[in-house]
Amino acid sequence: MEYNEAIYSFIKKLFLESGLSKRKFAKNHFIEDSTLRDILSKEDYQISLVTIYRICEGENLNPADFFKKVEEMFPYAKPFK
Repeated sequence: MEYNEAIYSFIKKLFLESGLSKRKFAKNHFIEDSTLRDILSKEDYQISLVTIYRICEGENLNPADFFKKVEEMFPYAKPFK
């Protein structure tokens, strides 16, 4: 698994566990609905650090903890080249 896929899978997990609609989750995480749809469905989507930071804000996580959780959930994810 590529690292970006691990990030998207982690965000998808956060979304599914929230029980919120896509619109409400996006609003609560300071991102556009379309951005969340892209994260959840597009294989070639390239997430920005700003988007990750906003999701961290919505989850009350600092970015280091976000990436640590991604790596704990997907320990075999290959880092970016």
